[in-house]
Amino acid sequence: MHQSDHPRTNAGPGPGRARTSQGPGPGRAWADALASAAAPLLAMTAVAALGLWFARATTLPAGAFPAVLAALVLMAVGVPVDLTGSAAFVAEAQGGITALPLSVTLVGALVTGAVFLHPLRLHAVVRPGEWAARAARTALLWTGLLLLLRLSAQHSFTVPTGDPLLDELGGLFGAAPTVGFRAPVLPTIGFGLLWIVVVLALALAASRRAPLPPRLLRYQAAVRPAAHAVLTLLLVYVVIALVAGLVSATVDGHPRDTLAVILLALPNLAWIALGVGLGGVWHGHAGGSIGLPMPHPLASVLQTSQARDVTLDLSSLAQQDGRSWLLAVLAAVLLLLAGLGAALHSPADLRLWKYAAHLAVAMAVAMLLIGLLTRISASLGLSLLGLDSTGGVFLRADLLISVPLAALWGALAGLLGALMARPIRPRSIRPGR
Repeated sequence: MHQSDHPRTNAGPGPGRARTSQGPGPGRAWADALASAAAPLLAMTAVAALGLWFARATTLPAGAFPAVLAALVLMAVGVPVDLTGSAAFVAEAQGGITALPLSVTLVGALVTGAVFLHPLRLHAVVRPGEWAARAARTALLWTGLLLLLRLSAQHSFTVPTGDPLLDELGGLFGAAPTVGFRAPVLPTIGFGLLWIVVVLALALAASRRAPLPPRLLRYQAAVRPAAHAVLTLLLVYVVIALVAGLVSATVDGHPRDTLAVILLALPNLAWIALGVGLGGVWHGHAGGSIGLPMPHPLASVLQTSQARDVTLDLSSLAQQDGRSWLLAVLAAVLLLLAGLGAALHSPADLRLWKYAAHLAVAMAVAMLLIGLLTRISASLGLSLLGLDSTGGVFLRADLLISVPLAALWGALAGLLGALMARPIRPRSIRPGR
């Protein structure tokens, strides 16, 4: 069997790739951990700051920009941000935001994986427990940095209601609504740890070259080719959305708004497009004075009803824009290519059903994560002298529909990809049956 047909974890030129990692010294180990924890936070902060600048957040009153920036980075790792406030004795404001700015999240995840895996690039196998020790050091420093960041994510400032009458009454009675950003301590620790653990696990699963502990070597053929293919599929969707967004920014007359969406929420839209193209379903609604920037067809569907959830799927999008049917074609073509890529990087002697099963599981896990990551719950309620002003955006995936469909598509793409790979492989490594 040709060497290139196997996962390349234990292959490579030179004697350096063949040795087992003996572990760095204490100083180097903590330096590597600090780099793995600090580098993604710096990258996320830079992307978030640029996105907020395009969104004109620098004009927020009372110097709120640094607090909003810190809160946005915390939101990118899953930490919910509470919005609470009041207005003298006659008004109360309450609400909250649970949403991931996935452009920021994705940058952080990619930087984390790259920096964390870099010190092990010359090793084929790591000692038992070394992965856990490296991950534990990184998680400890990561949590500490998040807690420091949380100190900056607290601020209060006056917000307009969007209703001229309410704004005038608030000023007249000294009851202008104030909203405070606050990230609770325990969710910061809990969600921060969950984020770093999931990211490191996915980096280990999707990398074709990262060294593995000896006990996990037998699983690499089943996990890594499919995981890498699905990760590539997700990144390709983001790249396509990026190109479409940049084109839109040059022709739609609102370049700053479009660039803000690109820098803050591009994967949110790209991966919903993937899910919808596979037949997945989301439910939600949008309305009131609080909203998030989104493409016109998506906004039109969600704003059909401001009081009850509506269904977001391929059919409802196509009613707003007939070109939405192309999402199904795009999903089919790219997923088939993912199946081919997974097959070409898997051992050639696998049975066909294994190719299908591996990609089915990978797609099901990916759709589960997409459904969880694209949930949006953003609301603000204001009550002033009996007058109400409420708004928000709510969106959640129907996982009972989307996940099985993704698994079915993955199985079909894995099977067809394996069949397509047979004539492409060199004759000497084609399966004998």
